Amino acid sequence: MSESPFKGKTGLQRVFNALGYSIDGLKAGWANEAAFRQVSLLACLGIPLALILTLPGWARMAVIASHLLTVIVELLNSAIEAAVDHTSLEKHHLAKRAKDLGSAAQLICLLNLALIWGLALRG
Repeated sequence: MSESPFKGKTGLQRVFNALGYSIDGLKAGWANEAAFRQVSLLACLGIPLALILTLPGWARMAVIASHLLTVIVELLNSAIEAAVDHTSLEKHHLAKRAKDLGSAAQLICLLNLALIWGLALRG
């Protein structure tokens, strides 16, 4: 029997390990990132609201997807910031660029969310 080309566990054990890492990431985001808590709470309000309101199916789907996208982008933005800070706390133009690009991605997501809600409520 040949050795697996993947490091670590395989099969179901790998899936369970990955789930554990993902849960750890969500816990770390909640504990350490105010922006993650904010977009998560916004999603916890916005998603049920989208399900309760009488909206066309496309609008409901777009609102929910946009809320989830803001949460995903905030996790990625926080990961970029943590990696940059781990590398060095000294000011560097590339570190600033990386952080600013992550922040810009989240700004675009939030603008998209506002636009989608506006379109959804307009009908």
